[in-house]
Amino acid sequence: MTAAALPLSAAADRYRFKYIIAITVSLASVLELLDTSIVNVAIPHMMGNLGATLDQIAWVSTGYIVANVIVLPITGWLSAYFGRRRYFAGSIALFTLASFLCGNAGSLGALIFWRIVQGLGGGALLSTSQAILYEEFPREEYGTAMAIFGVGVMVGPTLGPTVGGWITDTYGWPWIFYINIPFGMLALALTMSFINDSRHQERSTRVDFVGLGLLAVGIGALQTMLERGERLDWWSSGQVRLLAITSALSLITFIWHELRTEDPVVDLRILKSRQLAVGVVFGLVLGVCLYATVFVLPVYLQNIRNFTANQTGLVILPGALASAFTMAVMGRTTGKFDARLSITAGVGIFALSMWKHAHFTTESGMSDFFWPLIFRGVGLGLIFVPLTNLALADLPMSKIPNGTGLFNLMRQLGGSIGIALSATLLQRFTAIHRADLAANITPYAEATRERLAAITQTLIARGEVPAIAQTKAIGFLNAIVTKQAMMLSFEQLFLLFGMVFVLSLALLPLMHKSRGVGSAGAGAH
Repeated sequence: MTAAALPLSAAADRYRFKYIIAITVSLASVLELLDTSIVNVAIPHMMGNLGATLDQIAWVSTGYIVANVIVLPITGWLSAYFGRRRYFAGSIALFTLASFLCGNAGSLGALIFWRIVQGLGGGALLSTSQAILYEEFPREEYGTAMAIFGVGVMVGPTLGPTVGGWITDTYGWPWIFYINIPFGMLALALTMSFINDSRHQERSTRVDFVGLGLLAVGIGALQTMLERGERLDWWSSGQVRLLAITSALSLITFIWHELRTEDPVVDLRILKSRQLAVGVVFGLVLGVCLYATVFVLPVYLQNIRNFTANQTGLVILPGALASAFTMAVMGRTTGKFDARLSITAGVGIFALSMWKHAHFTTESGMSDFFWPLIFRGVGLGLIFVPLTNLALADLPMSKIPNGTGLFNLMRQLGGSIGIALSATLLQRFTAIHRADLAANITPYAEATRERLAAITQTLIARGEVPAIAQTKAIGFLNAIVTKQAMMLSFEQLFLLFGMVFVLSLALLPLMHKSRGVGSAGAGAH
């Protein structure tokens, strides 16, 4: 029996705690996402403290994300197997305990181990949160539920570097983990008080150990390859080639096994829903473009404009707030017009923002960044809520946890692909532009000779020895060329990802106008 079929008083009672539940799951999700980005600014401190190299300390981030990605697609199955309330509460407890042990770690090995455990706990929080919201809100308020969730999802990662930088500078790196403990305990208390088991999930009686193993190996190898590929120079590295082969073989075998077994750990049959299949592909593209630009912008601000982590956070914050505000508005208007129109408008505004990003220069200031980032935030805000609702629209309520798991997995993998791609392309584009610029800067060019002479004279006037002044002048000119080459590369990358997102609009006609999440087979519930 649906809420619509219940007496009015019973329906009102059914959804009495919906906003407390929304705040609870959003808090848990923010903690999980914040921990993805908050650690990055503390890495130099950890290296010094634990005596680790950059390659070793990178596993603090990689281990967390790999564990996250392995858990994401199986959250629906785990939630059904253990019971949603117990699984969600257990994940928060595991995440919080691991946070304490990460802060308390006395060696690099211990820190990496507890980060992996923390990732296993955190992986459940995102997709399970969405599944809970879809069941705890009436269908006409799904937009509001996703808007509350989306605000946290967008603002959390943005605040990560700023909050992480401040905590690390003020209290030391262990406190970026200890800060999770009070919020984790609050989320756990609220979960135990207000969240119930799902009324729709069908509990599996058998554990698909083969599927679990193949998935862990396949997704783990793929994520590790994406995280470390650029550092290892991609296909020239035997380790990257081995990871690629392992991932491909494991995932192909996993798909074959899951489609044949009676109790799959990931129900891939739900991808028969064209709406979901197209939605997860669109989510993959969203992940690529969102995470790539999120990665590239701070690199530009810190390498070209010499901004601190704190200043970078302040530049990005208005866009995150614009995104949160847009999502809140979208939540109130869901169902009043075709969601595909909102996604189209969002992609268009995002592309406009990328075009404006492509006009940043080596001298751009705070005022130049404000509106392009506001547009970017508004564009993403117009996409997030409608796309999630559209993708899951044809699934019965019992399949929503599986759907949210797959949708979040594809967005996360898209993000990893986007970061790996942008890091590689930035290096390649910079080398190409540097070669082009350097070809025009020769000792025979009048402009080059004049510039070198001017820099040399300035250095001599400051007391430098003439021979050393000339060597330093050449080095100074070399730095200018490298900086300009990087700037051209950033412009190219912003335009590229804007264009990729626009091309993804070709997928939208394959989706129908949403009837509302969980509408398929709703009568059965």
